[in-house]
Amino acid sequence: MTTLTAIDGTPASSLCFGCMQFGGTADETASRAMFDACRAAGVTFFDTAHVYTDGRSETMLGTFAEPERDSLVIATKANYARGAGRENILGSLDDSRKRLGTEVIDLLYLHRWDAETPLEESFETLAKLRDQGTIRYVGVSNFAAWQVMRAQAVAATFGIRIDAIQPMYNLVKRQAEVEILPMARDQDIAVVPYSPLGGGLLSGKYARGGSGRLTRDDRYAARYAPDWMHDAARGLADLADEVGMHPATLAVAWVAANPAVTAPIVSARDADQLGPSLAAADVALDDDLLARITALPPAPPPATDRLEEA
Repeated sequence: MTTLTAIDGTPASSLCFGCMQFGGTADETASRAMFDACRAAGVTFFDTAHVYTDGRSETMLGTFAEPERDSLVIATKANYARGAGRENILGSLDDSRKRLGTEVIDLLYLHRWDAETPLEESFETLAKLRDQGTIRYVGVSNFAAWQVMRAQAVAATFGIRIDAIQPMYNLVKRQAEVEILPMARDQDIAVVPYSPLGGGLLSGKYARGGSGRLTRDDRYAARYAPDWMHDAARGLADLADEVGMHPATLAVAWVAANPAVTAPIVSARDADQLGPSLAAADVALDDDLLARITALPPAPPPATDRLEEA
């Protein structure tokens, strides 16, 4: 698969930190602590987006990353609301570069499929940016497999390719296994999946009566509403107790163990919450434990490649 590297050649780490909470549920102090915890754990790969926390996420990440910018892989996404047209790509990228304090964006994603904009317009724009050195890699987020392949064919006519994709993937949301992950392996595309903890469901806190995104956000509550998903989360928590690990560590390590996956995106609201996810970088699941985790969902996930967006 595509090997993502920083400007100085440093390889992207096996975990990517998602900065969605910077400037939102995580204030500057908490955000800085998470960034420092990531660097201490060897994370070199950071993900943000134009839309996150009205730009505060990009601004904070740029400030934190500045002293070692050339050794980090920084990914961001074009403005979600305005699609994949030339004007939006160029305008939002200009905003992102200013916020991040960098001339070069390592990896730029189209944040969503835009049926209203010809792919030729999107990828001609991205090709010019890549040729100018303004971006180094091209990615797409929240694309179905057929959409990636259509885009890949158009990209090739401009001398570029899709280097990375960002699908949802976790133990109870495994639709990506149907077409997206096999497609990515065939096309040598890096896979950087988000939501390895299933909105916190697989962290163990709900199995113990805790609260969080699933109790506060109707969209996430609906996404993870089926009883079998909660049964799987409770089973993961029990298995984690048995093997002496945190459920979040097992959940992230399970995603990372898939040979198609390049780097799961981990995130949190503070450094203490982040710790178990970062610990997954040092966990190699043996075949027996991997099989036990995989078998936890009491019903097979729906065999569909239906798109769900972050």
